[in-house]
This record gives sequence, C-alpha cells and structure tokens, in this order.
Amino acid sequence: MEREVFGVDSGTITVAHELKAPLSLMRQLALSIELEQDKEKISYTADRIVATSERALKQVNDLVKVARLSDGLFEMEPVNPRRICDEVVSELWELFRFNRREVISEYRNREKLVVANHDLLYSVIYNFCLNAMNYSGEETPSEIFINNTKNGIRISVRDYGPCIPTSIWREIRQYGASRPLSTAMRPGSSGLGLYIASRFIEFMNGRFGLIRHRDGTSFFVDLPISKQLSFI
Repeated sequence: MEREVFGVDSGTITVAHELKAPLSLMRQLALSIELEQDKEKISYTADRIVATSERALKQVNDLVKVARLSDGLFEMEPVNPRRICDEVVSELWELFRFNRREVISEYRNREKLVVANHDLLYSVIYNFCLNAMNYSGEETPSEIFINNTKNGIRISVRDYGPCIPTSIWREIRQYGASRPLSTAMRPGSSGLGLYIASRFIEFMNGRFGLIRHRDGTSFFVDLPISKQLSFI
C-alpha cells in the first residue's frame, strides 16, 4: 500500500497548492516580460521573479530539513532570539515595503538567550512573518514580540486577519500543526509554513501555539532559557 506523504490527502493537496502558487506567478511574470517594452518595468518584473523563486526555494529547503531532522544535523545551542528576529525583518523588509506593509518589533525579555537551533528558529519566525504579512496593512502592521514566560521566552507574531476557525484553533492547541492546514477564511495563510514551523519547534523542544484575538491571530513559540554565554 502506498504511504501518504503527510498521512492525510488534505495535507498533500495543501502542499501541492502552495508549491504550485509561486510557479504559476513566475510563469505569469515571465510571460509579461515578453510583451513589455519599458526597461524599468522589465527590471522590476525580473526582480519579482527572483524574489518569488527565492521564497519558493526556501520553502522547499525547509521541507528537506523537516525530512532530515532525525539525521543529527541540527545542533541545539544558546542563541539570541532578538538577533534572529532582526535578521528575519532585515531579509523581509523589501517584501513588506513592496506590499506597502509594515512590521514592528517589541522586545521585552529579560533573559537574552534561548536553547534552540539558529537556522530552525530563523525559519520559524520567517514563516510566522510571511503568514502575518497577508493580513497587515498601513494601519494594522504585523508585530513581533519577545516576552518572558513562566518557564522560558515566548516569540510571537501578531496579525490582523480573519479569526482562525474554532476547529483549527482546537486542533493546533491539542496537536500543533501536525499536518499542513488549509483555511478558507484565511486564503493567504501558509498552512505549509505553519506545518514546517510546528515540526521545527517540536524538534527544539519548544511549544507551538496561537492566540485568537477579535481582530486577528498571534502565532508563537515558547523556548527554554539558556544560562550559558553565547558569542554568536
């Protein structure tokens, strides 16, 4: 009997849809270049193709990492979550600016280091931010928070999109994003990105969760505090 990739057909369909979307966009952009005469517009479209392909490749690379989590390639160490959040914001700044969006960071954590893997935590925050960007606006920016919790540090990304359906909220609270989830009320949401984030968080012995607001959702990761010094 052939084994399903994520255990359920709906998860496979979600993955296929999300990987198909950037390919379709790049095809459209490439075709538009053939009809364009303005050099500035051609350059602008080419930049969009490159940016779209880079994000698609990052998602594929993350899927490869998910498949190799048990290979001993990702060491846990003391890392600075503020620095990682700043790196993500720096990488995504042009994308937010292009979409006339804004991201705000607010760091309130007393302890500075968590036990995690730099690359995996970077991907978690990156996926949270991409997910939030779809629902931010000129008056409702995406927001990144770092706070102390009772037993660690919480990194959360707040958006202002439609409310998460109760059924999906309960599933994530109970099981995490154990499969790629598709939400009709949030068509721009990356179910694949949240699945990837959930797997990375589980590997880092963290806690993945979400908070429903009247005007949006916060996705978060809780990680244990590190008492060691870091020179990273």
